[in-house]
Amino acid sequence: MNRKNFASCAGILLLGLSVTVQASLFDRGNGMIYDSDQNLTWLQDANSAQTSGYVTHGAMSWHESMGWVDGLIFGGYEDWRLPTVIDTGTPGSNPSYAGSDAGFNVDTATSELAYMFHVNLGNESFYNPDGNLNTDGCTVMSPWCLQNSSADGVAILNLQSYNYWSGTASATNTDFAWSFGNSRGHQGEFPKGFLDFAWAVRDGDVAVSSVPVPSALVLMLSGLAGLGVVRRKQTSLYK
Repeated sequence: MNRKNFASCAGILLLGLSVTVQASLFDRGNGMIYDSDQNLTWLQDANSAQTSGYVTHGAMSWHESMGWVDGLIFGGYEDWRLPTVIDTGTPGSNPSYAGSDAGFNVDTATSELAYMFHVNLGNESFYNPDGNLNTDGCTVMSPWCLQNSSADGVAILNLQSYNYWSGTASATNTDFAWSFGNSRGHQGEFPKGFLDFAWAVRDGDVAVSSVPVPSALVLMLSGLAGLGVVRRKQTSLYK
């Protein structure tokens, strides 16, 4: 392989690497979406409990939602769960307009639902971080304003403009659990008897081999480089 051909191959591989790193959501097919930032696989149907006929309208109490996801078998996997929330600050919710575990514009690093809503789908909260109403023209107070696809066009099906249960119970009140609201982009603790929706997620990628990981690409590049060195050495022996 001459230097020109090697450089072309390396460039193509590096381009693939840059695309992989920049992308966030991948449609894995068979009704599953992979979030490469969080290393999570979500059901593409955000109201699968209704679609599958498990419950009439999709909305369930927290205990019913936990029972549904505990018994869920989808895509050959049985380890589905509800998304998690990390209780930060003092135990229990600490409402604010930004950066907390509760309220609006919550810290997306501590909530898998908030990360999907704000980062992957680009939705905004009803209030800005300064506490003023979001007046950008299309706020999430209107159900038709809820974005249900990522910037690269990966769509979530049946995403409800309503609250979704997390699998995290309240640390201060056993009758409450954490929930994220797609209607206004808010998060907090709510009574477990409320009827909210449930969205299943699992750790890891269901199709790791379909997306080259950086380490694999590095090994491929190293291998090509090694072949180039060996070829040059062999050629020099016969000069």
